[in-house]
Amino acid sequence: MYSNPYEHLSGTIKSSKLKKAGFQEFQFDTGEIKFNYVVGPDNGPPLVLIPAQMGMWESYQKVLVPLSNDFQVFALDIRGHGKSSWTPGRYSWRIIGEDMEAFLTGVVKRPAMIAGNSSGGIIALWCAANLPHLVSAVVLEDTPVFSVEMPRFKEEDRFVYNGLTKLVENIGNPSSRDLANYFNGMEMPVSETRTKRMPPQVVRYLSKKIRKFEKVHPGQPIETGFPSTLRLLLKSLSMFDPDFARAFVDGRFYEGIDHAEALKRVQCPLLVLHADWQRYPEHGLIGAMDDRDAGRIKELVPDMKYRKIHANHVIHAFKPKLYIDAIMEFAAEIDVLPQPGK
Repeated sequence: MYSNPYEHLSGTIKSSKLKKAGFQEFQFDTGEIKFNYVVGPDNGPPLVLIPAQMGMWESYQKVLVPLSNDFQVFALDIRGHGKSSWTPGRYSWRIIGEDMEAFLTGVVKRPAMIAGNSSGGIIALWCAANLPHLVSAVVLEDTPVFSVEMPRFKEEDRFVYNGLTKLVENIGNPSSRDLANYFNGMEMPVSETRTKRMPPQVVRYLSKKIRKFEKVHPGQPIETGFPSTLRLLLKSLSMFDPDFARAFVDGRFYEGIDHAEALKRVQCPLLVLHADWQRYPEHGLIGAMDDRDAGRIKELVPDMKYRKIHANHVIHAFKPKLYIDAIMEFAAEIDVLPQPGK
């Protein structure tokens, strides 16, 4: 059994902009795990941000300060990520939902708007369905509603499932992993006939840079001088428990939620942000949900709000202004925030 070697690093925010805006980093002991999070000044109702699988609170850095002008913003490291506890053998929607109940009750202490990206959106949906007294509204940011349910996830829209399988196979042992192997042979379909692959020489270069960083900075998460997107991905991977992904592959993770039933139980306002997607015969769905999935959500939650945003899966990182605008307009529309001119 192993544990997160980076838990003890909690409490330090490197960004001068975030520190100037009043953000601080803490850990909350739920009784089972240490739950890492950052929180901004109390400038309004609580907004809780849940990143995608393999993501950390740092993925929200472009939107934290603007949102903190009107909300008290909490951005989280879910168990198995960042500076939160790693719990190999204990990952499921139910288990993480119970972490969220402890956090909302013990830290936020009032009904919150919860916005989750990708798998973080499924966690937000779990909260809306099971903790209605703690949730004022939910934002599903390009969330794989329906597409991450079995058997569809493995057999039909299998691109993400196959990617998680590859991750487990290549970097699934925390004690002896070379993070560059995650990119070895990785494919990204860009059309029905064309697929992008990372060249082997680039993988070897990444491996060399990572080894050099680890030698100079032992015991630190990987942070090297690559472009910012790849830099954050490598850091997130180094602070990620691969058993979280393994639980998706071997089936442990799916306990605790049926997507349609959860949507039927949603009582609070719901906003769906839908990024770009494609479907190719060889790979299935490239993206989180298709238009049929979005339509099915609308059937189950007729009052839900929907916004299509032409962006990468992580909308808040690649189109931060559009993400902020969507959150602000939704909050004003449902009276979480006062509408302009009122």
